[in-house]
Amino acid sequence: MAQSFDPEWFSTWFDSPYYHLLYRDRDQQEAEHFIDRLLEHLHPKPTHHLLDLGCGKGRHAIYLSQHGYDVTGVDLSPQSIAYARQFAHEHLHFHVHDMREPLPYGPFDFIFNLFTSFGYFQNETENVVALRSAVQALKPGGKLVIDFMNTERTVRELVSQEEKTVDGITFHLTRHLDADFIVKDIRFEDEHGRPHHHQERVRALRREQFEEYFSMTDLRLAEVLGNYHLAPYNEQTSPRMIFVLKK
Repeated sequence: MAQSFDPEWFSTWFDSPYYHLLYRDRDQQEAEHFIDRLLEHLHPKPTHHLLDLGCGKGRHAIYLSQHGYDVTGVDLSPQSIAYARQFAHEHLHFHVHDMREPLPYGPFDFIFNLFTSFGYFQNETENVVALRSAVQALKPGGKLVIDFMNTERTVRELVSQEEKTVDGITFHLTRHLDADFIVKDIRFEDEHGRPHHHQERVRALRREQFEEYFSMTDLRLAEVLGNYHLAPYNEQTSPRMIFVLKK
């Protein structure tokens, strides 16, 4: 008899309409300004092919395509990809894909992994597997950008309890550290009074751990940036760790 396993948290929560409700106020203008600065910093050529790895509903991929690039977006969530596909065109494509699997698309000149879309896997070796799959899809001389939280600062300033009400739904958020993971518990009652509980688990990866991962691939770390204005990374004060890597 086959053994059954609980689905990984991100494969169900990211497909929930309540996930998108909770996070719907993410700053689109900030995201677009970040993309503008990245493109100015990296200066891809008009003919370059770009991949948005872990693209969600496609907000970064759509904006990248508006700059005239050929863009592919991939994400594990069928619901998110179904939404994103309404914006697809000849030079913008979306696919359901698990980043741990080899990419059948590409090769790409640039791969973007943005807004902490990494470190979800329970088994740490899967992080390296995902990186290697990305590297295989990257052209020689191509670049990979990983935008992750600054874990040192995030852990130090962790908000243990928070409430957020959106469209009459009150989300009760609690955060704590569990071994190597930053855990967010999300509890709420839906419009019918039914209780829900979801949990987000992101590995509390420090810069040193990322550098260990990179050393196991054909990636060279070119620079580490600390925020969406692309200032240099400072372990104590930077809100982000943005790794620019070259194959």
